[in-house]
Amino acid sequence: MMTRVPLPGQPAGVPWPTRTWPVGEPPDGVDSAALTALLDETFAEPQPAETERTHAMLVVQGGRLVAERYAPEFGPADTQPSWSMAKSMLHATVGTLVRDGRLDPATPAAVPAWQSPGDARGRITLDQLLHMTAGLHFVEDYVDDQISDVIKMLLRPGYDDMAAFAASFPADHSPDTVFNYSSGTSNIISGIVRDLVGPGDAYQRFLQRELFERLGMTSATPKFDRSGTWIASSYCFCTPRDFARFGLLYLRDGIWEGERILPAGWVEHARTHAPVQPEGEHGYGAHWWLANDDLGTFMASGYEGQALVIVPALDLMVVRNGKTPAERGLHVWQLYERIINLFRAATAT
Repeated sequence: MMTRVPLPGQPAGVPWPTRTWPVGEPPDGVDSAALTALLDETFAEPQPAETERTHAMLVVQGGRLVAERYAPEFGPADTQPSWSMAKSMLHATVGTLVRDGRLDPATPAAVPAWQSPGDARGRITLDQLLHMTAGLHFVEDYVDDQISDVIKMLLRPGYDDMAAFAASFPADHSPDTVFNYSSGTSNIISGIVRDLVGPGDAYQRFLQRELFERLGMTSATPKFDRSGTWIASSYCFCTPRDFARFGLLYLRDGIWEGERILPAGWVEHARTHAPVQPEGEHGYGAHWWLANDDLGTFMASGYEGQALVIVPALDLMVVRNGKTPAERGLHVWQLYERIINLFRAATAT
């Protein structure tokens, strides 16, 4: 299990990046030449048939941007896809409603299709949806359109109302007995938010007012389905610097410029292990992945290698956007670990 590491505050004298990111050098003890070499290696990865690309990589330490690199055809103003990093943004969105007393994660989720008498799904809580332990049937496959429920949801027949499509699936298991990573679950949650704040333009205004504008995320562009539901499983386009702004909100325990954006304990909620865990090295909290290391690392992660890696013990973040096939995912994660280890080594000297 991951070591619980305190979340660091914004260092004295370092401005918040609401308008522009403060820029600095890596701290004393970090091998800057080795960091540059790692970025060189990252952007020199083999790129067969243009299917493996790193588009952007940022390193933020102590609230300052200490390294930034882009592929030749990209720059700081170019937006990149979030894919499933949007799920972690959805966790923040729910947090703003919890803060205002409009949602309670411990209560049954307000899903219209589950309200019939005797429907066992009516007992599923919002918290179980956030933890991916609701027990709902959903096949998260990105290749085989014959078995994939996520492809059917994002394209046809589910595109018109993705929340309703995902909510129509039966429960295969009792809640909190099986972990099932599901983009459908995220869109069910987004449908709950839509019903509270309004669809389409009203939902977008809510996101802008409660989250994006407060952080200075001027590029953030969520995508909505025809029902006006934010497709929070998959789509919020941002510049890498805006992804980093979002990450800093979580690294700073939901506080921005002295104001509490997320309720007290909400970031802890994100990085506390779900009742049932996925197989493999990484754990899962509430719409955030957990590295299970001694640095308290937790991550927003998306298809094709999108990543926001937050390392509380080192006051460090790594943002990466690109297009990398799943079979190369471990290789990309090992690059993050090598960057992290450069900063870890500096704290040990």
